[in-house]
Amino acid sequence: MSEMTAAERVMCVFRREQPDRIPHFEWILDRKVREAICPGCSMEEFTVRMGLDAILTGPDFKKEQIGPNRYRNEWGAISENTGEEHGFPVTGPIRTLSDLRTYEPPDPHAPGRYASLERIVDKYKGTLAVGVHLNDVFSIPRYLMGFTEVLIAFVEQPDLIRGLVEMSVEKNLQMAAEVAKRGADFVFTGDDYASAGGPFVSPAMFEEFLWPGLKRVVAGFHDVGLPIIKHSDGNIIPILDMILDSGIDCLDPIDPIAGLDIGEFKKNHGDRIALKGNVDCAHTLTFGTEREVVEETKAVIRKAGEGGGLILSSSNSIHSAVKPGNYLAMWNAIRMYGTYPLDLDPWEAGETGNTFA
Repeated sequence: MSEMTAAERVMCVFRREQPDRIPHFEWILDRKVREAICPGCSMEEFTVRMGLDAILTGPDFKKEQIGPNRYRNEWGAISENTGEEHGFPVTGPIRTLSDLRTYEPPDPHAPGRYASLERIVDKYKGTLAVGVHLNDVFSIPRYLMGFTEVLIAFVEQPDLIRGLVEMSVEKNLQMAAEVAKRGADFVFTGDDYASAGGPFVSPAMFEEFLWPGLKRVVAGFHDVGLPIIKHSDGNIIPILDMILDSGIDCLDPIDPIAGLDIGEFKKNHGDRIALKGNVDCAHTLTFGTEREVVEETKAVIRKAGEGGGLILSSSNSIHSAVKPGNYLAMWNAIRMYGTYPLDLDPWEAGETGNTFA
C-alpha cells in the first residue's frame, strides 16, 4: 500500500478500514514530557516534528483570573491552576433550576470563537487530521454545577439535569455546525461517564437522563459530516450498549485500570466501532521500563490492530508523570510494529531502548 497522509490514515480508521500504518495521537501531551523530548516545542510544533497523525484544537473561550491560581471561563466555571496541562475544576454558577433559567451560556457564534481552528485548518488541512474538542451530555452539567452537586441533582433535581443536558446538546450542535463549516475532520468528546468501579449514575438513570441527549448530539455531529471519538475512562460495561447504540464512530480508551480488555472489544464490537487506546498510562508508561512499554504496545497491536480500525495511544493521556523515554518507547514501537501487514516479531535480544529515564 502506498503511504497515506496522516489525515487519510485517521479517516480510514473511522471507516474501520486498514490504513498503511496504525495512527497515533494523544488528547494531552504534558509540556514537561514535551520539553524533555523537544525542548521549547509548543504542542503544535511537537505534533509536526514527531509526525503525529492528528492536530487538536477547540473553540476559543476566554477566561479571567480571579485569584492567585484561579480562573473563571466564559461558562462561569472556576478552575484552579495546579501546574498541570489543564486546570482542576472547582465550582460552577448553577445550583438550582432557577439559576439555569437565568443563565446565559457563551454564544457559539461569537466573533473569534473559532480563530484557532481556522488557523490550523489553513495550515494543516489535508496533511494532518484536524480534531476539535466538543462535549456531549455530561461534562458541561458537571462543570456548571460541580461533580458532587450534579450527582445529587440526578435524584433531587431531575428537571435541572434535563435542562442542563438539553443546553449542552443544543450548544454543542451549534458549535459542531460551525467547526464543520470551517474544515474540521472529526470531533472528540471527553465527557467521562465512569470510574474504575462503574458508571457515575445507574444504567437506568443514564438511559433516562443522558442517553437520549447522547443519541441526539452524535446524530447531529454526523449530520454535518463529523465522525466522533467518544472518550470515557472507567468501567463503562453496564452502559456500553447505550454508548454504542448512540452511533459513535470510535471509542477511547478501553480503560485497563477498570479491567477492560481492548482485544475483547475488538472481537465483540470491532464491526461497529473503531478503537483508540490503550497503553497503560497509570502504571506502565509512568513506572514501567522501556522494554515493558514496548511489549505492552505490541500487545495492543496484537489484540486490536488486525484489519485496521485502531488508533494507538495511551490509556488516557501523556500526563506529567509519564517518563519521556517511555513515551518515546511507545512512539517507536508503534512505528516499528504498526505498519501493515503487521509483523510482530519478538523484541530482539540485545536491542536497546531510549536514553531518557
